[in-house]
Amino acid sequence: MTVFHLLNCAILTFGPHAVYYSATPLSEYDTIGTSVKAAIVYLGTALVKLICLATFLKVPENDSFDPYQELLKALIGFIDVAGLYFALTQLTHRNISQNHKFQAVGLGSAFADSILHRLAPLWVGARGLEFTWEYIFQGIEGNANLVLNLSLAALGSLMWLRKNKPRTLIPIIYACAGVLATMPSITRIAVHPPNDISKESRMVDFL
Repeated sequence: MTVFHLLNCAILTFGPHAVYYSATPLSEYDTIGTSVKAAIVYLGTALVKLICLATFLKVPENDSFDPYQELLKALIGFIDVAGLYFALTQLTHRNISQNHKFQAVGLGSAFADSILHRLAPLWVGARGLEFTWEYIFQGIEGNANLVLNLSLAALGSLMWLRKNKPRTLIPIIYACAGVLATMPSITRIAVHPPNDISKESRMVDFL
């Protein structure tokens, strides 16, 4: 039963990435290399974010809400935007269209995020003797993160790859990109109110 629960949670977490790749033209154009490069870039940006958080973030002694610290976390979250910019504009891609490029980059980033944040908890916790919904919710969260990464990659493609952008849409595009970049902080505060966030989970949840 524990192995069955582990397989169910793993398929729920990582299956949509494989389905998206095989069900879209990404598989026909063999964009797996672009996705792998984007995943490596994501892991690199996650390491940089961890270093910045350990260097600049101060963990308060109590659980009070500090707007300055939350703003600093949101600013550090824009490191993901810098990594996305590098993945879309600086990496060498095959002769694929702009639509396929941003999808491959978003898919690679989302898969790397699931590997980094959900593989170890699944392997350690989902094999437990007691059934829990926590890891099913993690799989659902991974699916939502896939949509989030694809959306952010699409906005990045509009900002940095498309030359004939309508001027009226430029502020809207940048505003949406800012919201998506700070979405981890927003969702963390929504799921865990400031008074309920433990000191140990402040840094881990942000990553």
